[in-house]
Amino acid sequence: MQIRKTGSIVLAFALAPVFSTAFAVAQDTAKQDMKAAGSDTKNATKDTGHAISTGSKKAYNKTATGTKTAADKTATGTKTAYHKTENGTKTATDKTVDGTKTVGKDIGHGTKTAAKDTANGTKKLGDKIAGKPNPQ
Repeated sequence: MQIRKTGSIVLAFALAPVFSTAFAVAQDTAKQDMKAAGSDTKNATKDTGHAISTGSKKAYNKTATGTKTAADKTATGTKTAYHKTENGTKTATDKTVDGTKTVGKDIGHGTKTAAKDTANGTKKLGDKIAGKPNPQ
């Protein structure tokens, strides 16, 4: 039994450096893994920051360009509406003037005709009262 105990002790001492080395290597690997994870996280954060910055700049530039385009188109549309309104107003004015002239002429003609008819009627009435025969 003594030999077995001694053999176990010798075996334990022989294997001790192997186990301690494996434990040390495992510790170094874990340390290195933690360092690598930290570096990877840092690099990913930097990349994300750069991507966000680039995206924000692009969005700003696109918004500025879109706003300028909208302003230009609005100005052009306003000018077009102004000119069309101006032309429409001129056309309406011209037509109103022409219509007024036509109505004036028609009223003048109607008044003349009515005056002649009134004069003729008055003359006929006067002739009737005077006893003159109606011309046929």
